[in-house]
Amino acid sequence: MERNPPKAPWALVIVAGVAMLAIATLGASRSSGVIATSLAVVFIVFLVRHLAFAASALWTAPFDMKNRAGFDFGYRPFVTVMVPCRNEELVIEGLVQCLLLLEYPHDLIEIIVIDDGSDDATGEIVDRLAATDSRLRCIHRPPASKGGKSGALNTALEQARGDVIVVFDADHKCRSDVIRRLVRHFADPTVGAVQGRCIVRNSEESSLAKTIAIDYYCGYLVNEYGRQSLYNLPAYGGANCAVRASSLRALGGWNEDSVTEDTDLTLRLLLTGQRVRYDLTAIDTEEGVPNIRRFWRQRYRWARGHQEAWLEYRKAVWRSPTLTRLEKLETTMFLLVYHVPLLCGLGAVLIGMRALGVVTWGTSIDLAPIATLLFLGPLLELASGLVVSNAPRRAALGVLLFLPSYLVFTVVCTKAWFDGVLGRSYAWHKTPRTGHGQTATIGSQVAS
Repeated sequence: MERNPPKAPWALVIVAGVAMLAIATLGASRSSGVIATSLAVVFIVFLVRHLAFAASALWTAPFDMKNRAGFDFGYRPFVTVMVPCRNEELVIEGLVQCLLLLEYPHDLIEIIVIDDGSDDATGEIVDRLAATDSRLRCIHRPPASKGGKSGALNTALEQARGDVIVVFDADHKCRSDVIRRLVRHFADPTVGAVQGRCIVRNSEESSLAKTIAIDYYCGYLVNEYGRQSLYNLPAYGGANCAVRASSLRALGGWNEDSVTEDTDLTLRLLLTGQRVRYDLTAIDTEEGVPNIRRFWRQRYRWARGHQEAWLEYRKAVWRSPTLTRLEKLETTMFLLVYHVPLLCGLGAVLIGMRALGVVTWGTSIDLAPIATLLFLGPLLELASGLVVSNAPRRAALGVLLFLPSYLVFTVVCTKAWFDGVLGRSYAWHKTPRTGHGQTATIGSQVAS
């Protein structure tokens, strides 16, 4: 799916114009001082956010993780499981075999795999498996079908019979109880979607995969748990997740104009007064990207989609009658997450200019320690996640690898922002799979 943003780069023109006016009026040093002060405020606010998430997770998450029985109202809706896939012959059979072993009433579940124009053996594999179980069927979309992942899901939505739609990506492998744990939340009529917990299983494939495994296993756990426990605002993540079918249809299905359909759906549900839940006991595993090239493409797509969501929904968030002021503030910070690395890059430029004597802004504001504190915020989340999840000690070494990956992430987000304001078109790209890793090596005690 390719999008063509407006060609006139008005945002860049406005930013450049304001910068030139400020320099002409205040001078380069005073202007840089104003920018430095503004960045310091932003960095401190996001640092406090990270600290709050970490404290919340350390305080209450261990109990929730140990309390695996949890609540169960006996709610058993008819469920449609959807798996969009394109050229997934290396991994699709593993997922389908897991889905056929789900602990859920056989007469209350259907499994739809959408072969989205694959030119490998994906379709043939699924057709063969479907012949052995009446719950499974495959929809074949022709090559060059539009809409990417969202288009594939919307095609299946037209035929889905379920009251709840559960989505997995093709590289996932789920626990047998994951459906029951996800759908139990829909007994509450205010719940529109539920996100489960994903763990990377190929952490030994490369150093980068190990870093991403730590990020998923700890960072996402703390971040999502913190947003839920503090604000009741976790995000729908796009895989190992469930959404109420009636709510989805009322919203017109997944947004085919977004390359991050999960963030888009999160915002649309919140703006209609519905809530997303995060269930840290609904566990599955997935492949993490093993090299920088795939990391770059994946994170670039996330950054472009998230930045686009900021442009599309920021005003609607603050006009929403269903969100409190605190919820509006947190949602705004959530939308700005992929802008913060851009600001980190700007701060690094200012620090370099100051070191070279190009600009000076006095001694009251020093971005270096403030930026370092901001950088330590995500590291604290990761460390908190290791403690909460009782991860093996060797996993702590992987946290150190987070530092270089974050620098790459900063460059990715910066490029994504400039490409966006310059009106450069972009397309949805599927993350290629390797088929490596059969079990999670970090946290295997909960993922097995």
